[in-house]
Amino acid sequence: MPGMSEHEPAPSATPAPAPRATKPASRAAAPRGGGIALALLLALLALLAAAYVGWRQWQQRVGVHAAVLNTMDLLNRVNALEHKLDGLKGGNASVAQRLDAADQLDRTLQAAQQSQGDRLRQLEDAVGKLSENTLSARDATLLDETESLLRMARERYELFHDAQGAATAYALAAQALAAVNDSAFAGLRQNIEAERRALLASQPTGQAEALARLTALRGALPTLPLKPLDAPASASSTGAWSRIGRALVGVVSVQRDNGAPLAVADARFARELVALDLAQAQAALLAHDPKAFAAALQRADAGFASQFDGSAETVQQVRNTLRQLIDAAPNNAPVQLGAALTELRNLRAVHALSNNPAPAASTALPAHAAGAAR
Repeated sequence: MPGMSEHEPAPSATPAPAPRATKPASRAAAPRGGGIALALLLALLALLAAAYVGWRQWQQRVGVHAAVLNTMDLLNRVNALEHKLDGLKGGNASVAQRLDAADQLDRTLQAAQQSQGDRLRQLEDAVGKLSENTLSARDATLLDETESLLRMARERYELFHDAQGAATAYALAAQALAAVNDSAFAGLRQNIEAERRALLASQPTGQAEALARLTALRGALPTLPLKPLDAPASASSTGAWSRIGRALVGVVSVQRDNGAPLAVADARFARELVALDLAQAQAALLAHDPKAFAAALQRADAGFASQFDGSAETVQQVRNTLRQLIDAAPNNAPVQLGAALTELRNLRAVHALSNNPAPAASTALPAHAAGAAR
């Protein structure tokens, strides 16, 4: 039966004992019920312990399973990361190869750029030399033109006294010299300008007006009156010389060739002489010869004074015009030219020696060799 111990004896089939034996049986049943309760309690405790142990084992199994799953997940992720890392390593290798190829290409391009730079510098040097040769040839041409203009201006002034033409040539020479790129010839322009100003100051002012006035004088010559014949002495003069003259009138006749009027001999000849002097004055004015101009005007004035009637108003006006022209004659001092031309030649010689020192060295070498040989 449940709740009974295994060592307890089985009940006998004998009849119930006597009434004296009933009290010990009730006493033995009481401990037997407490043992059953204790056994039940122990069994319950054992069942609870087993359930707790089973629950704990189940939790451990669940935790272990979850840990295994997490570990497997982590292993999978680690494997995926390893695959990714392997892929990245391969990509890094390809990137490194591409970088190496890019570096090689860059070095190749740098070498090509350097060679292009060298070629460009060589081309620049060649173009610079060519431009220097071109500029030197251009400068030489301009300097030749300047020298020719200066020489032409000097010859024109010395031969024809043409100050205006010489000044124009000097202006053209200054323009040609201004186009030269060499700064060594910059100071020469001041000398050229100084000589040009001197030429402009020496030329006569109002040349056209003077020519017009001389032309008007030549046109008015035919209408100007000549000196009348010498009038006889008045009867009222009673001087000694007058009486002697009257006494000798019938014996000696004295006439003047230089001061007497030529109206009786040839009036046209007197007018042509003065007209010739006026024409010479015009020619001297056109030739820029101040000396000849003043001399011709003085001869014309002397002709008017000796051959024409000085009391006539028209003759007086003509002589006043001649005096004004004589007073307005230009300065007779000539302009000294040639300093700028000499300076230009000296500068060109020095410039040629500085640019070409090789001939001097080549000429000095044989002399040194000859001295060593001696």
